[in-house]
Amino acid sequence: MTKYILKRILLMIFVLFVITTMEFVLVRMLPRELPTDKVQAAAIASRWEALGYNKPLMVQYGIYLKNIVTKWDFGTSWYIAFRQPAWDVLIDRLLPTVLVNLYSLLFSIPVGIGLGIFAAIKKNKWQDSFISTMVMLFVSIPSYVYAFLVQYFLYFKLGWLPLQVYSLADAGGSWMTWKMFYSMIAPILALSFGEIAGLCRFTRAELTETLTSDYMLLARTKGLSRAQATVRHAMKNAMVPILPMLISSFIGILGGSMIIEQIFSIPGVGQLYIKSIRLFDYDVFMMDGIFYTFIGLLAGIVVDISYGFIDPRIRMGEK
Repeated sequence: MTKYILKRILLMIFVLFVITTMEFVLVRMLPRELPTDKVQAAAIASRWEALGYNKPLMVQYGIYLKNIVTKWDFGTSWYIAFRQPAWDVLIDRLLPTVLVNLYSLLFSIPVGIGLGIFAAIKKNKWQDSFISTMVMLFVSIPSYVYAFLVQYFLYFKLGWLPLQVYSLADAGGSWMTWKMFYSMIAPILALSFGEIAGLCRFTRAELTETLTSDYMLLARTKGLSRAQATVRHAMKNAMVPILPMLISSFIGILGGSMIIEQIFSIPGVGQLYIKSIRLFDYDVFMMDGIFYTFIGLLAGIVVDISYGFIDPRIRMGEK
C-alpha cells in the first residue's frame, strides 16, 4: 500500500503539472485588455511587467511557478477584487460553496441509501419497480432543471422559499444563521435529487447482489431473521463499494456547482469561475482551474486508497 500511495501521489503531481501547463499556455494566448480607469490601468500594466508578460511564454511560466513555490502567489485579481491575491479571493468564496453542498449531502445520503435498501428488500415487487423507475428519471435530469422547477413551484407558485440565496447583510452577517440556511433550502434540494437517485441505484444494486449470496443463506439457516441478517451481514459487505463513493462526494463538495451557484446567486467557487471568465480575470481563472483539477485528482486517489482500508481483503498495487 505504501508503494501504491507514493506512486499515485507522484502521478497526481505530474498530471496536475501537465494540466496547469496547458491551462497557463492557453490563458496567456488570450487577448488582455486594460480597464478605462487610468490608475487601475497603470497598476495592472506595472504588475504585468513585473511578471514578465512581455517576455517569452516559457519565461512567464517559470516566473509563475517560482512565485507559487516560493511565495504561494497564484497571481492577483484585477477585476473581481481589485489588487487582492487570487488565492484569497478563492478562499473567501469557499465557505458558501462548502455549506450548500454539505447540507445537500447530509440530506441525500440517508434518503438515498434508505430508498436503496427498501428497494433491494422489496426486489421485483411494485415498490421496487416504482423506485427504480423514479431513479432512472431523476438520474437522467440535470441539476439545473431541478433548480428551475424548485424556483417555479416553491417560489412562484407556493411562495415558501426565496428565489435566491440571501446576501450576508440580509441574513444577519453570517453564513451560519437560520435565515441563511432557510434561503439555501432551494439550492440544497436542486443538488439533492440527482445525488439521492444515484445513491439509491448504487445501494440497491450492491445490496441486491449481497442478499442473494451464499453466506446470507447460511445466516438465515442459523436462525437469524431477514432483518437481522440484512443489518449484520449484508449491509456491512454492501457498504464496501458505497463508502468510497461517499468519500468522493465529500471531497467533491469543495468544487461546488457552477450552474447551481449561478442560478441561485451563491457567491461560491463555482460562480467565481464563471465570473473570472466573463470579466477576463485570468489569474483568478488560473487559480480556480488549478483548484478544480487538484480536487478532482485528490478525490480519485483517496477513493482508490480507501478501498484497501475499508476492506482488508483489498490490497492496492499488489500483483
